[in-house]
Amino acid sequence: MIRAEHVSMKFDLGVEATSFKETFINLFTKKTKKEKKDFWALSDVSFHVNKGEVVGLIGSNGAGKSTLLKVVSGVMKPTKGKVTIAGAVSPMIELGAGFDPELTARENIYLNGAILGYSKVFIDEKFDDIVEFSELRDFLDAPVKNFSSGMTAKLAFSIATIVNPEILIVDEILSVGDIKFQEKSKNKMMEMIKGGTTVLYVSHSIQSIQELCDKVIWLEHGNVRMIGETKELCDAYYLEQMGETQKQSEDRRKAEEKEKEQNKKK
Repeated sequence: MIRAEHVSMKFDLGVEATSFKETFINLFTKKTKKEKKDFWALSDVSFHVNKGEVVGLIGSNGAGKSTLLKVVSGVMKPTKGKVTIAGAVSPMIELGAGFDPELTARENIYLNGAILGYSKVFIDEKFDDIVEFSELRDFLDAPVKNFSSGMTAKLAFSIATIVNPEILIVDEILSVGDIKFQEKSKNKMMEMIKGGTTVLYVSHSIQSIQELCDKVIWLEHGNVRMIGETKELCDAYYLEQMGETQKQSEDRRKAEEKEKEQNKKK
């Protein structure tokens, strides 16, 4: 369903003058030309996701997880390599990005639905379901600019998940809204997974990765660190984040057991 082959993504971090003030200062600091500085957010990343698999992406901040999701979903074109997709993709990367803040929630349901490829007839049929799931019926005619970020994300999630896509690209959506809505979001995700949807999922919650994912891709500094079984990789990642290697953990465990044995003998 998803195959990434030697994918690399480069960004130019160079800074150039964007105002008269900056240009004037640069005249005296001899920085009239843009200083080019390349940053490789992804470097030679390769993996595949089979139909119906739920694959988690883990890694520290800046590891390249969100960039990879944008490349896979087609939002960005990789500098090198290619991504092959077999099936319709529904990306949930930046919930609410397609909203017009000046329009009401009601109007944005149709606007965002159109962006996602839904027809007006389809939205008409699913309108009540979207509103009920979002829990925002009392705010339908209020401008979205007056919504909290949680309310906006709840509305966007409700629109995006009204159908079960073939491939779902997900970035931290299970933290949407309050605790009650987070549980609803998780249950909705589980419905999609049971229905055979292929999922590529990013989260900083190791618990949710372990609950949902069949396997895990560990990214660090834009490189694939490891690909493998969920529990094994999540345990290794957790230990590293806590500043403890697998060997150190094993040595500590043995030392604790030895100390217990010595205490028993006393």
